[in-house]
Amino acid sequence: MNKKVLVLSASPRKGGNSDTLCDQFMMGNREAEHETEKIFLRNKKINYCTGCGNCFNGEKSCPQKDDMTEILEKIISADVIVMATPVYFYTMCAQMKTLIDRTCARYSEIRNKEFYFVLTAADNNKRAMDRTLEEFRGFTLCLSGAKEKGIIYGTGAWNIGDIKGSQAMKQAYEMGKNI
Repeated sequence: MNKKVLVLSASPRKGGNSDTLCDQFMMGNREAEHETEKIFLRNKKINYCTGCGNCFNGEKSCPQKDDMTEILEKIISADVIVMATPVYFYTMCAQMKTLIDRTCARYSEIRNKEFYFVLTAADNNKRAMDRTLEEFRGFTLCLSGAKEKGIIYGTGAWNIGDIKGSQAMKQAYEMGKNI
């Protein structure tokens, strides 16, 4: 069965290490003939959640006029969501956290999704990414029927291109191919 896959790349650097792993995942995904789209968060206008409360009771939509409305529609309609972030100071980057916070207006509609997480860090130890992984899990814990399907750890990747030739590249391709 073909699935609709949405890749959310939070790398602030086009062609950065987490973004490169997204492309590998997508290459495997397309080979398996799934419908795949990548949103490069850097190129989108996503304002911070202001805590205005308009969405708390589900009665009103978020009053902010930015790209999050379109992104939320795509998240809700996807079968599979890939969330990719570089790890900065042992946590996800601001672009990804901002996106997660802004799902508040419609998070209850993000149901029965399969999730893959892509993490990259300069540190060579996967344990350095535990906090970031727990942040992703905290988000998906709030979603009905969310299933964690895979994690790609891109360790030892500081400069653009450091991830190339790594085991994470092969893993990303295989995960994408075998969703």
